[in-house]
Amino acid sequence: MEPTFSHFGICVSDLDRSLRFYCDAFGFEKAESHDIGREFARLMDFPDVTLTSQFIRRGATAIELLAFTEPAAFGDRVRRAVNQLGLTHLSFRVGDLDATAAKVVELGGAIVETSRTTIDLGDTPLRFVYCTDPDGVRVELMDLGA
Repeated sequence: MEPTFSHFGICVSDLDRSLRFYCDAFGFEKAESHDIGREFARLMDFPDVTLTSQFIRRGATAIELLAFTEPAAFGDRVRRAVNQLGLTHLSFRVGDLDATAAKVVELGGAIVETSRTTIDLGDTPLRFVYCTDPDGVRVELMDLGA
């Protein structure tokens, strides 16, 4: 079997808030949910683990939201530097950059105003802005014009 992409996971501090964020801002739909326990502890490199694994889907794209009970989630809710090794950002094409950015803020995210960029390719201006989800995950919004 040839490898195929399955999903990526995001550790979240508040599952309900993250569900609203990704579903309402980007059109994902709530999918399968699993209560995870000791059977996955070794895989996750913990002596024991308790969490909820909530998948959201939009077309072929799947995101697994991981809400840890034990051990508790930790970390700063700030965006990572884009040149820090590892996953740098999620990216979504949007039809109305300003409306989507406003929805992101309404749902607990933040806009990095200094990142707003327009690239003029003649008759089609391309507009970009970085924002963050409620836990600081960097999200790029791309308005590629009509």
